Amino acid sequence: MTQISIADREFMARALQLAGRGLYTTTPNPRVGCVLVDSVSGRTLGEGFHRKAGEGHAEVNALKAAGGAARGATAYVTLEPCSHTGKTGPCSDALIAAGVARVVYAMEDPNPVVAGRGVARLRAAGIQVDGPLMQAQAEALNPGFIKRMRTGLPWVRCKLAMSLDGRTAMASGESQWITGPCARADVQRLRAGSCAIVTGVETLLRDQPALTVRDPAIEMLGRQPLRVIVDSRLRSPADAGIFRQPGRTCLASAEAAGGKYDTAVGLWHLPGGEGRVDLHRLLRKLAAEEACNEVMVEAGPTLAGSFMAENLVDELQVYMAGILLGNLAKPLLELPFATMSQRRRLRITDIRALGEDWRITARPEQGPD
Repeated sequence: MTQISIADREFMARALQLAGRGLYTTTPNPRVGCVLVDSVSGRTLGEGFHRKAGEGHAEVNALKAAGGAARGATAYVTLEPCSHTGKTGPCSDALIAAGVARVVYAMEDPNPVVAGRGVARLRAAGIQVDGPLMQAQAEALNPGFIKRMRTGLPWVRCKLAMSLDGRTAMASGESQWITGPCARADVQRLRAGSCAIVTGVETLLRDQPALTVRDPAIEMLGRQPLRVIVDSRLRSPADAGIFRQPGRTCLASAEAAGGKYDTAVGLWHLPGGEGRVDLHRLLRKLAAEEACNEVMVEAGPTLAGSFMAENLVDELQVYMAGILLGNLAKPLLELPFATMSQRRRLRITDIRALGEDWRITARPEQGPD
């Protein structure tokens, strides 16, 4: 790799910024940005980002904006240009055809169909290729896509809301609303960035949630995250309002029978031990059959605790309100630990104020402490 300049970093930072514009719309594809720059003057010739699956990739959109000026230019791309044909043609071929002289990429494509092949094709065509550059920032844009490509599992984000004394609901189940409007608006953004939202039947019966994105300021291009209800014994009422919301709702059950539900309701038979849904199989199904990159668990302490106990959570988003609910209220998670040696260590990556509440972002360290 040739020496990376300050200008290279600035243009890549712009490409990363462009990639973020597809935060809520690119699924199941990764979020990618591209900037084309005149190699002599340093003038920006064209910019592009991937907006939606089936539409032009970032490189193609930037090339279209640059036109004939792309010949001899430098392309800054947040992900290695693809070398295979999917719904669109290979971006590496488009860059070669346009006569681009240099490509700087942020990270290698984790897709085994692509990994390294795009860079190899560009170099074989005589194009100078440099990278990776600002890899950590690029990876932060696509944690779900990266994990799905490498492991066959989606990135699982568990959303929780609690009082200052670590409680989530009163003993009666009453829980609305622990946090204020700023925190609830932030949850809308988490939902919008998710491919699927998983909840439990107890939450459905108690709260009758819609689990939809309702913020008109969030551009979704008509998409709603897939909703999945973990309902081992199929107790969900057939007339529950969640089945009438826009988008799809599926039931993951340990029982095969489901004749009481409308044919539009997906029924997934995923039996595990003790008559419960196999959460590992559920996540693999979401990744393999639904192409889900990021999955949000928005459930009560029992189901959320089960995901944690089985080491299936990649990230916790905990909203903490400045209230006390008392010792009779329900805990944040049901994790029946008896000894200190069972405790789970979390690495806190971010804490910020949201109105009168706080949002804590943490990542579990795998296994007992």
